[in-house]
Amino acid sequence: MPHDAAPAAPSIPVIDVAPFIAGGPAAGDVVRQLEAAARDTGFFLVTGHGVSPEVTDRLYTLARAFFDEPQDWKVGQGREATLEGGVSFSPLADEALAATLGLKTPGDYKESLNFGPRLKGGRWPAKPDGLEQAFADYFAEMERLARHLRRAFCAAIGLPEDHFEPCFDSHLSALRVINYPEQDEAPLPGQLRAGVHTDYGFMTILRSEASPGGLQVRTRKGEWLDAPNIEGAYVVNIGDAFMRWTNDEWVSTPHRVANPPGDRKGSARRQSIPFFLNPSAETVIACLEPFMRDGKAAKYEPITYGDYIALKTSQAFSKA
Repeated sequence: MPHDAAPAAPSIPVIDVAPFIAGGPAAGDVVRQLEAAARDTGFFLVTGHGVSPEVTDRLYTLARAFFDEPQDWKVGQGREATLEGGVSFSPLADEALAATLGLKTPGDYKESLNFGPRLKGGRWPAKPDGLEQAFADYFAEMERLARHLRRAFCAAIGLPEDHFEPCFDSHLSALRVINYPEQDEAPLPGQLRAGVHTDYGFMTILRSEASPGGLQVRTRKGEWLDAPNIEGAYVVNIGDAFMRWTNDEWVSTPHRVANPPGDRKGSARRQSIPFFLNPSAETVIACLEPFMRDGKAAKYEPITYGDYIALKTSQAFSKA
């Protein structure tokens, strides 16, 4: 590097995973890129993933129609939490994600619809028609992409490509559509669209969109980076449970969703679709052997994922 050249600004890598999915000699390069991203930033974008744009657009459109319904109707939807595979609605400011990091803030300025085939929810709303099927179809698309990424991660670690598969036989993955409404009034002090947090599970696959007030990722130096928006790409990040599996060598990076600037012009409404890939409740999160080479000790005691997620969830929704 020339003496007068400035160091390259940190960035979130964009990785074309199509060569890995297809197989062949270029697959190894994809694995190396994923391994570097997992260690350096814990965040990356994937293209070439094969997720159906039609299935994605259908869920986006129907969820938006739900969020456009009156608030007093929405709050009555999916509140029973007794049906496996039902839906739940989390109203505005119901969740404060920063609490999982021990930070006291107002509830996040967002509302969401939440679904998992093995998670408890309420009855699906009568409108819009097709919402339940749209969730199920998109969930299946995410499961396929997640399997490809798990195989790639195994290759990067040096494990058999099916090493993690028993952990996901009865997985507790969740699909959420989040609506970030217009902020016609100033947010409360310390209130963000989503407070700073890390994700709890194995990994998250996010369909986002460009808008004022978006996803920001914190670097190891404490700088906040705006996640790029690339049409058709998905943001992927390592979760806390996977970081624990890797003895903290792969990074579950703090991130947040910022408020739109006060001087913005035009709409700042935003909708995102995160898929949280979580193992089964019985899965034991214990340090993987490749991360204990050369006498390196495991940092954490083994814990089941069920116990781990219960602790994290109780922190996020605590009103204390």
